[in-house]
Amino acid sequence: MNAAKYRDILDENLLQSAQDLRLGRRFTFQQDNDPKYTAKIMKEWLHNNSVTDLEWPSQSPDLNPIEHLWRDLKMAVHQRLPSNLTELKRICKEEWQRIPKSRCEKLVASFPKRLMAILDQK
Repeated sequence: MNAAKYRDILDENLLQSAQDLRLGRRFTFQQDNDPKYTAKIMKEWLHNNSVTDLEWPSQSPDLNPIEHLWRDLKMAVHQRLPSNLTELKRICKEEWQRIPKSRCEKLVASFPKRLMAILDQK
C-alpha cells in the first residue's frame, strides 16, 4: 500500500471512527515510522484535518492497538479455513465486523498503561 492509498483510508475512516468511539477531536493518532505514514501527503492530511500525531521514535516497540486487532482477525480467519482468495476476502470482512466495539475501546483505554510499562523499562 502506498501513502496515497493510506491517506484515502484514513480520510474515509479515521474521523468517523473517532466520533463512533466518542473521542471527538480529543485523541492522539498513533502510528509507527513506516515511510507511507511519514510521507509529505500524510503530514499534510493530518495537519489539514487537525489530527494530533504521536511522535514515535524509530526502533520502538509496537504498541499500536490495531496490532492486537490484526491478531484477533488472523486467528478468527484461520479457524474458518478459507480455500480461495474470494472466500478469504469474504471471511475477513465478516470476522472484522464481528470484532466487538468494546474490544477496540478496551485496547485504546489500555494504551497509557502499556506505554508506561515501556517507559518504566527505559
